[in-house]
Amino acid sequence: MITGLTRGGAEWTPQFATELDQSKCIGCGRCYKVCPRNVLDLVERELDDDNDDDDDNMMVMALSNPSDCIGCGSCGRVCPKNCYTYAPA
Repeated sequence: MITGLTRGGAEWTPQFATELDQSKCIGCGRCYKVCPRNVLDLVERELDDDNDDDDDNMMVMALSNPSDCIGCGSCGRVCPKNCYTYAPA
């Protein structure tokens, strides 16, 4: 497990973004603005519904480059809908 130290010397375990629930995402872009590593991208919502009549072309966030996540958790702290799931490495 990856651990580090804070400036004050306390041990810190980074929590990396592992999943983003697009069904909760409202596409506000707050997480995109705070991410220092370009982990996120704005995409058209991917629905699992078999309903072809639904023209939901809403733009939402997606983990486009999750291997670049540094585990800071900024995205989840600004997300108004609690869309993120995290895990230590």
